[in-house]
Amino acid sequence: MEINSSVTNKSGQEFKVQYRDIGSASELEGRTVSGVHAFCFLGDKLVVVYSEKKRYWTPPGGGVERGETPEEAVSREVAEETNMRVVKHALLGFQDIFDVSGIVTQTRSVCIVESYGEFLSDPDEDITEIKLIDPANYKEYFDWGIIGDHLMGRALELKDGL
Repeated sequence: MEINSSVTNKSGQEFKVQYRDIGSASELEGRTVSGVHAFCFLGDKLVVVYSEKKRYWTPPGGGVERGETPEEAVSREVAEETNMRVVKHALLGFQDIFDVSGIVTQTRSVCIVESYGEFLSDPDEDITEIKLIDPANYKEYFDWGIIGDHLMGRALELKDGL
């Protein structure tokens, strides 16, 4: 499925976004992925993280480091931001954001995670709080519009098969 939408940043600039479902990294067609986010489930709860600096809740995620695959970036970001380990992972899709600097590609995934201790702090000092929420209430924390609705639906469908 392909979804065309737009996002508005904190400065009020609007950018075109094109999202597409995929089943594997091979479908990224040579794109350079710069960011990842993962819909992570601990049991039946969705993991969300809060950034005091950015003042918003979001699924765990962040930048892809040099030489790292999107899957490796998801595992690293989840560990850093939540103190949880990715047990199972599936790629949901990717989105291209068309901004003033060009096209920014980010992936979206679904993960099953397990905790290996209490969350103390994010090494980047960006994430200050984590919560485990009922997935039905995700819009109380973040709203990614039509693309987010589609992603949540796919994440819920696929998580039980992981």
